[in-house]
Amino acid sequence: MAKGYYLQKVYCHFQTIFMLNEKTKRISLSAAKRAALIGVAAGLLEAGKMALNAIPNVEVVTLFCALFGYVFGVYGIVSIYLFVGMEILIWGFSSYSMWIVSYLIYWPLLGVIFWCLGQAKVKNRFILTAVAVVMTAFFGVMTSLIDCGILSGFRNDFWQRFAIYYVRGVPFYITQIVCNFILFITIFPTLLTTTTKLYDRYITNEKKRI
Repeated sequence: MAKGYYLQKVYCHFQTIFMLNEKTKRISLSAAKRAALIGVAAGLLEAGKMALNAIPNVEVVTLFCALFGYVFGVYGIVSIYLFVGMEILIWGFSSYSMWIVSYLIYWPLLGVIFWCLGQAKVKNRFILTAVAVVMTAFFGVMTSLIDCGILSGFRNDFWQRFAIYYVRGVPFYITQIVCNFILFITIFPTLLTTTTKLYDRYITNEKKRI
């Protein structure tokens, strides 16, 4: 009896170790998938930006930031910060690097807003497009405010200088707004559906099994 009891205890002990090892493997695999997800998302942001660099204010960064924030949540925000970090490493710092401040504020903010829309289950393409258009218009205003403030200070004539600076960039801002309107009203819903299915299959379901 004692021998049988001892063997049963040993069996239970090894079974527990095996189960813990299996759970550890699943956790490690899940963590690796999330890390890969962040890296791929950041790489897509950088590749998309580089691919359209030659065309002023025609871009897919807004589309991808919104998509990754909506579907990936916090992982999407991390990938956006990683993208901004890559941009800084590529282009470097200088006395005219106001864009760094704008990037650190705007792109993560865009991701967070669409993350909130995702949590609220907002799927209407017209609402999502409207938010994207408003945020794109805000981008022009925000970057102009930051550029004017950093370049020449917030003196008494700041708003006059800001108006001149902003008006000079209006054609570029309109181009960016039209670009994002077209992308969000046509491509975003399809990308959203496909990306959500892939995320649920490879990330969400994996977390449920742990």
